[in-house]
Amino acid sequence: MRRKGFKEKLKAFLPEAEVERFRSSLEIVGDLAIIKLPPELESWGSRIAEAILQTHRNVRAVYQQITPVQGDFRLRGFRLLAGEGGTETIHREHGCLFKTDIAETYFSPRLQYERLRVARLVQPGEVVVNMFAGVGCFSLVIARHARPSKVYSIDLNPKAYHYMRENILLNKLAGIVEPILGDAKSVILERLRGKADRVLMPLPEKAREYLPYALEALKPAGGWLHYYEFLHAGRAREALSQAFKLLPENLHGFRLKPEAGRIVRSVGPGWYQVVLDVEAKP
Repeated sequence: MRRKGFKEKLKAFLPEAEVERFRSSLEIVGDLAIIKLPPELESWGSRIAEAILQTHRNVRAVYQQITPVQGDFRLRGFRLLAGEGGTETIHREHGCLFKTDIAETYFSPRLQYERLRVARLVQPGEVVVNMFAGVGCFSLVIARHARPSKVYSIDLNPKAYHYMRENILLNKLAGIVEPILGDAKSVILERLRGKADRVLMPLPEKAREYLPYALEALKPAGGWLHYYEFLHAGRAREALSQAFKLLPENLHGFRLKPEAGRIVRSVGPGWYQVVLDVEAKP
């Protein structure tokens, strides 16, 4: 009922084509709503924000995203449109609680299916290395829904590391998830070389650069990589076809075999985020 009410409120002042396009861009993170406004809708920002507050009773504030994801910490710029300010919130997903600050850390609710999908692939007793952990979302969902012996959860952003530590305690997963502040390259070479059964690389912008270090983290007997990339293509199926050609067959003494791939999401006109589940054998 709330979604229908929201749509009807938007129809009162927006063309129907714009209503459908806009609704697909709405993100809810905890009790915060995030919207993107194309130039033609800028003047309607306040009314749209009020419609969100009226129809999504769990939302206390609406923010407009005013910059794309950028920088090493993958941050976005925001402007408060309506409601009670403050960019810190607690998001609930798959039985986990994620405390985060949308202005200081990267967080995307659109990856919730992918987080659970990967967790369901993890086998009992595995050691997992998450190279780009953010506030710990993939790491905590894995620890909650699988039975890993250890999840090493690495991030370069001190704010993300701060929230990751809080979230480990909040979800009572200390001892299973180990938070690490630093560049995944250095962390792996200094302390995690040859330890992992499975390595996550959920940062498409850095995946190719960091691939050799992901392989360094794997045990000598090999293991699995979850490799994420952005690709440009006319259609989703073309992007997926390209994805299977991304990786070399052999690298750093491992044979790489993509066993599965999927389109994670569309990230812009003609741009797709893809993931490959790659088996690496010596």
